[in-house]
Amino acid sequence: QVQLVESGGGLVQSGGSLRLSCAASGSIFSIHVMGWYRQAPGKQRESVCSITSGGDINYADSVKGRFSISRDNAKNTVYLQMNSLKPEDTAVYYCYSVLSVVQGTSQRFWGQGTQVTVSS
Repeated sequence: QVQLVESGGGLVQSGGSLRLSCAASGSIFSIHVMGWYRQAPGKQRESVCSITSGGDINYADSVKGRFSISRDNAKNTVYLQMNSLKPEDTAVYYCYSVLSVVQGTSQRFWGQGTQVTVSS
């Protein structure tokens, strides 16, 4: 059983910061990608950022320079440091991981989502 547990969401003022965490646990052979999506009401889900097992990182243009993704491979945990938050960052943030439970397979798992609300 693989589980991704998110934490760190909340209410913050415009210009403030939040740090999200997502820890994967269970029977995991290897993790290939971890990252974050977000979805605001009435909008499509969008990729925020991701980091691969090789350390390749990508960010959506809307968050470049403000958000930073990092990982702790020993803990199977990914973090999202969000600075200079704007009201348009308000969304439910979902952690995901593409991983192998057994060698030769890959599956995408999702966290439960955590609400980030940025007040103006």
